[in-house]
Amino acid sequence: MTPAVHVAADLSERFREAMASYPSGVTIVTTTDDQGGWRGFTATSFTSLSVDPPLALVCLARTAQCHAAFEKARSWVIQVVPSRRADLATRFATRGADKFGQGDFRANAAGHPVLQEAAAVLECEAYVRHDVADHTILVGRVQDVRLHDAPPAVYFRRGFHALAG
Repeated sequence: MTPAVHVAADLSERFREAMASYPSGVTIVTTTDDQGGWRGFTATSFTSLSVDPPLALVCLARTAQCHAAFEKARSWVIQVVPSRRADLATRFATRGADKFGQGDFRANAAGHPVLQEAAAVLECEAYVRHDVADHTILVGRVQDVRLHDAPPAVYFRRGFHALAG
């Protein structure tokens, strides 16, 4: 017997449900604006694009409050969120939240905030940007990578999970 599957009538709702059924890693992407203010967002749309040169891709909604900062940024930092700090991913996805108020962030050499407890940190130089539909694709050339032992958070069916080890 086949288990019942919820099927929404609207294509965009079915698409959202399908994407929620695909587990993904969770990243926080940070930079600074023109005045040196820290800006950031949560991205589950993150992937490696190339090894030579090392390129990483994230997608940012054009309606995001930090969009203008990333549109001009010469560099940014992609941080893989550790499972024990999934709360930060929710905060960075919330409009108007005090994103840097809780969490151990320190400025890197470029002044960008870096989560000290991230599972992985990729420092990127802007490589190319593409506006596609309601998002901007940010491609960064990876300049440095730091790895930590923390297991990553995984986003699946609108919730955060830890990998079983």
